[in-house]
Amino acid sequence: MPAENATALVLRAIDFSETSLIVTLFTREHGKLGALAKGAKRLKNPFDSALDLLTLCRIVFLRKSSGALDLVTEAKLIRRFRPPGKELACLYAAYYVAELLDGLTDHYDPHPELFDLADTVLSALAAGEPVGRWILRFELVALRHVGHLPSLEICAECGKEVRPSGRVAFGLLDGGVLCHACRRGKRQVVSATPGALRVMAQLADPASRTWHRLELDRRTSGEIRGMANRYLANLLGRRPRMHEYLGVFV
Repeated sequence: MPAENATALVLRAIDFSETSLIVTLFTREHGKLGALAKGAKRLKNPFDSALDLLTLCRIVFLRKSSGALDLVTEAKLIRRFRPPGKELACLYAAYYVAELLDGLTDHYDPHPELFDLADTVLSALAAGEPVGRWILRFELVALRHVGHLPSLEICAECGKEVRPSGRVAFGLLDGGVLCHACRRGKRQVVSATPGALRVMAQLADPASRTWHRLELDRRTSGEIRGMANRYLANLLGRRPRMHEYLGVFV
């Protein structure tokens, strides 16, 4: 079978044997893939230390049949993720980016825009940019790219415009805001302020050039953080491991 090339972010690497690794990679060209890297733990190997967690690399791999791990034969390091100083919040945020990329995507389902977004966010975090704002941006734009962005202006149930007057019902299981009529009888509904919903809409716009200048006070940031945590947990069917550390992002 012919070898294929890709640009990849390393999302996970676990020991397979004394000399080999199983890696989860998110590639720009092919989407997510799981692969075996034989000999990756040997002192002399063809991977140039390129398969460490969160590295950006160019890989050569052989695609195997359905259900089998692909085989990485070469990897060349492009960039290693290095948090500024000893900034733990930055490191936790980068781990969270990797966890969401793994949880929100399927194997061999390419999302080049999502790859570029993740690469941009990791570069911004490494440069010391504000962690909380960049993580909210990543979560919401990522949800848009994979088709799961919650409805922020239109009732997720009936499709009517929701005109905010006071707090607005936000259905965690229903996929966004709910009008008064559709709110009745729903489970797992929280109330959101119009201001938080407006900020979320701006952060979720991939074309926005002004999102980083949004006025985002601690109260609004905390409100959005709480909704995002619960919405993503419901979407993934589990609480992301890194949610335990998200309080440091606010």
